[in-house]
Amino acid sequence: MIFSSTALSSLVTSQKTLILLSGLLLLAGCSNKFRKIQKNEDWRVKYEAALTYYEKKDYYRAAILFEDIRPIVRGLPEGEQVEFSLAYCQYNEGTYLLASESFKSFFEVYGRSQKAEEAFFMYAYSLYTYAPPPNLDQKPGIEAMEAMQNFLNRYPASDFSERAIDVINTSQLKLEEKGFENARQYLKVKNYKAAVIALKNFSLDFPDSKFLEESAYLRVDAQFQLANKSLPNLQEERYQAVVDLYQEFIDRYPESKYSKDAERFYIQSRSRLNQFKKNKNS
Repeated sequence: MIFSSTALSSLVTSQKTLILLSGLLLLAGCSNKFRKIQKNEDWRVKYEAALTYYEKKDYYRAAILFEDIRPIVRGLPEGEQVEFSLAYCQYNEGTYLLASESFKSFFEVYGRSQKAEEAFFMYAYSLYTYAPPPNLDQKPGIEAMEAMQNFLNRYPASDFSERAIDVINTSQLKLEEKGFENARQYLKVKNYKAAVIALKNFSLDFPDSKFLEESAYLRVDAQFQLANKSLPNLQEERYQAVVDLYQEFIDRYPESKYSKDAERFYIQSRSRLNQFKKNKNS
């Protein structure tokens, strides 16, 4: 049988409509089945259904059922599985802060459980996953680092050790980036005195940072700009500080890519200091 293009198009549209309707009916059937389970007064039915949903990675429905029976099974053998699975549902649903609290609650209540070690790790890991990018507040990242360090102290031979160390290192790097950007921002907005102080504090707070070399150079830059913009009676002392900072910088980073720019600030500062000296002797 040969169909015209119009008839063929109509047939394809009809087939798509049938597939869509079948999908909607299937979803409606699943929803009706789930509502029946929710209304069932036997917690064991909900428990088994929740486990099935969990295995199918339907964490949303699984979490609802686990939440329903949570108060009932507390103290029962099934209570441990419900608490642990619920925490993972929350994690997989992207509610990381809620998941961290649930994992924390689990290892506090079920400290002798075989799952306690994993729950402790996931408590810290959920905090780490929740932590924002470096340009935002890093309080969750700090909490994640502390929690991971506590985990390593408690379970030094854990299978999760490598991941825990990675979390600590990554969180540390985020803190460094945040601290460095905050200090550099003062220089960008031409608050040179604050920049000098902030960059110094950064080097003290993060003595092993990968940003230390650039930070040392920016201190020379900020100090020079500060001296250049200062009142005449403050300039000599501040230009001398540029010279001192440059010498510290070049001693520590003799091959630095910033050395030429730093040297330019040094030469100009030395020239200004020589002028001050001539003025005093004249």
